[in-house]
Amino acid sequence: MDEKKKNDLFYVCSLVEYVGRKTNNKRGDIVAAMGDDCLKHHLEYADLNHCLPFERVSDELIADCGIKNGDYDTITNCKYSIPTATSIGRVYSTLIESEMGRSDAPIATVADMLSPFRKVFSSFIIDEISDFANGVYFENPSYQWESYKAGRLLQ
Repeated sequence: MDEKKKNDLFYVCSLVEYVGRKTNNKRGDIVAAMGDDCLKHHLEYADLNHCLPFERVSDELIADCGIKNGDYDTITNCKYSIPTATSIGRVYSTLIESEMGRSDAPIATVADMLSPFRKVFSSFIIDEISDFANGVYFENPSYQWESYKAGRLLQ
């Protein structure tokens, strides 16, 4: 995958995290609400949207996808500082890049990114990473990847 696609992936992962925090929804639910067309659009236009504030892009995404406020709040009761949406976006994008690397097929187009993106965001590991009380978000990327592949947190 070329650097532009990696940057676009990172941006959209960060946007998903931002919207999840803003609406108190699980990140996988945000991705599910986006649908393929919306997800593809945001991946294709990430290089333009990154110049805009997350607030604006997230408001448009929330309105376009009909995302309602939920009750998945992993921030309010945190004792310590929480990582930024972009820090968590980097964790998600690293997992997705690893998932893409499992396939022999090259990631040539944005459409090729949709399935791995959805697969990772529908995994248990996303809820573990976005639960800032447990600290999975700052674990080594290889631990996160191996846990993802195992379908559970490793000891």
